Amino acid sequence: MTSSAEVFGGGTAVITGAGAGIGAGLARHAALALGMTVVLADVDQPALELTCAEITDGGGRAMPAVVDVRDAAAVQQLADRVAEELGPVHLLVNNAGVEQFGYLWDTPVANWERLVSINISGVFHGVRAFLPRMLAQTEPAWVLNLSSVGAVTAVPLQSPYIMSKHAVLALTECLHQEVALAGGGHIRVSAVLPGAVASRIFDAAGGVDNGDLTAAAGAREAMFQVRARAISPDEAAATIFQQAADGEFYIVTQPEVVLPAMRERGAQLSGRRPPAPARSSRFASKPTQ
Repeated sequence: MTSSAEVFGGGTAVITGAGAGIGAGLARHAALALGMTVVLADVDQPALELTCAEITDGGGRAMPAVVDVRDAAAVQQLADRVAEELGPVHLLVNNAGVEQFGYLWDTPVANWERLVSINISGVFHGVRAFLPRMLAQTEPAWVLNLSSVGAVTAVPLQSPYIMSKHAVLALTECLHQEVALAGGGHIRVSAVLPGAVASRIFDAAGGVDNGDLTAAAGAREAMFQVRARAISPDEAAATIFQQAADGEFYIVTQPEVVLPAMRERGAQLSGRRPPAPARSSRFASKPTQ
């Protein structure tokens, strides 16, 4: 088995949503464990600076960039800046994402539009800005798009988020084929489907202003309980990089959780069964005894 350090070491990585959570874990691992030069992109400047300091204090190379992935022009400017200052990008990780709780019909329009523009359009903007240069270069390159175990499930009271992760998975599956069609044999495209990874995504998630506030609060609380059994961002990052180095398309952080969900999804579709009520516990690893 080829180590992730052998595959990625010394290259340049661009990671969106790198200020906290799994994005920060990926940035730390890329810089400190693999020796990559990491461009950290995030809209949260204080969080970005904190993660950047963790990397540089540990002897890693990091370049912070305050960027809102909803802004196509800003993402393009980042791609141009990276090309000018650092050269070819060897790894693009489209990770930025937000959550939303509550019944779909209670979801504020502004919350819906914000989530779609970050979780889906943000991935598109990253691909559109960086991939043309990656196709033109001769060095091997990787594109990792962060989906979720939610992409192979149907979960009530999280409809916008789950929908967005289904969309990212489909986008990535199509992109995989398009890159091959365009002659990008040196580029590997992968979909990352994590289970529960400790982060602040549930704290910062949108809720509802009207309608069933209790249901929205209950869904948030259920995910807090899942988070209590989640793996750390650094543990997730090590797994993601190793599976990427192994050439996996579907990268899963917790096989014991994600693979059964994938099998269940396949059986549901082939059997034409309506989705069964989801249990949020499926998102987390079983606690060790």
